Amino acid sequence: MKKKNIFYWSPHFSNVATINNVINSAYSLKKYDDNSFDVKIIDAIGEWKKFKDKLSQKKIDYLKLGWLDLSKYFPVSGFIYSRFLSILLILYGFFPLKKILQKEKPNFLIVHLITSLPLLIIILFKIDTKIILRISGLPKLTIFRKFFWKIVSKNIFLVTCASEETKVAITKLGIFSEDKIITLYDPIINVSYFNKKKKNKLDKNLQNKNYFLSIGRLTRQKNQQLLVNLFSILKKENKNFYLYIIGDGGGKIFLNNLIKKLNLSENVFLLGYKENVFPYIKSAKAIFSSSLWEDPGAVMIEAAFCNTLVISSDCMSGPKEFLENGKAGYLFENNNIKSLKNSLDKFFNENSDKKKEKKILAKKNSKKYTIFSHYLALKKIIN
Repeated sequence: MKKKNIFYWSPHFSNVATINNVINSAYSLKKYDDNSFDVKIIDAIGEWKKFKDKLSQKKIDYLKLGWLDLSKYFPVSGFIYSRFLSILLILYGFFPLKKILQKEKPNFLIVHLITSLPLLIIILFKIDTKIILRISGLPKLTIFRKFFWKIVSKNIFLVTCASEETKVAITKLGIFSEDKIITLYDPIINVSYFNKKKKNKLDKNLQNKNYFLSIGRLTRQKNQQLLVNLFSILKKENKNFYLYIIGDGGGKIFLNNLIKKLNLSENVFLLGYKENVFPYIKSAKAIFSSSLWEDPGAVMIEAAFCNTLVISSDCMSGPKEFLENGKAGYLFENNNIKSLKNSLDKFFNENSDKKKEKKILAKKNSKKYTIFSHYLALKKIIN
């Protein structure tokens, strides 16, 4: 039987969670059904170069679009700069991507980011490739995006959403036919990799400390400043806890200045990017997710799989669904420090049996996000 060609299109300019989701999705097909699928990731402007070894280990091929390599400028910070690169990619990538798609003729193209370019090429040149549009969170619906989606909607084979909440929101827009919209959970948990990595020990200087943890890019979306302000309140209440923030990004200088301004240099620490976050998650009192929007967030799933409780903003679109409205963790009103403080107080005051119930339910929910679960669902779609 001839293999089906499955291509992924996901250009990115910084360390977004989509990277691991794309790699794990491609890997799930290779791992569990290599005889049926030929899987490739399209490298647009050198963004996948950094992951060359990782892709090689998982036997995932990637195709270079052309000569342009901007990887030395990554990660990119700043809205204007990232938008400039997106426009550059569209202008530069049109004909090289057209050439690849016409030559390779993939059966399916799974489109994650900068979706307009491949959609336009496949429709204009009538390339016989089924398009699967991946939507994580409800994207900002500019007039252009809404108009473009309306035009191309008939040519899209399927729209996959990262949560039921996103699926409902996309359905309500009335742009895509309802029977084309499904929920496909992200492949966040690689069980064998996870079990290996969580055995690693925590840095000695962090052991035996009462710390809370936040993991994510230092950006407006992740909203870590809310947590810094929370720990200013805790310090005034003489509560001796620490906050460790893992991640890099354009907001680093701002957060550093805020930490100094609030005299929190001995309470709040920016640890930078960490390749293996599991030892930090496993030893934390709880994980904070302060995002302004999320779907529902890889860190939340990983924390649940580690039996670590999550205190999350009730943002669009997914935390409430995953945490079952607070039954599997703690929710606070989005970007509301008073509500956040109340959720933390609830965490402190709740007894161990209640916390254990939350942990059990959260771990159960996290199993929907394993690579194998994703493979079974994706195989059903492309077969």
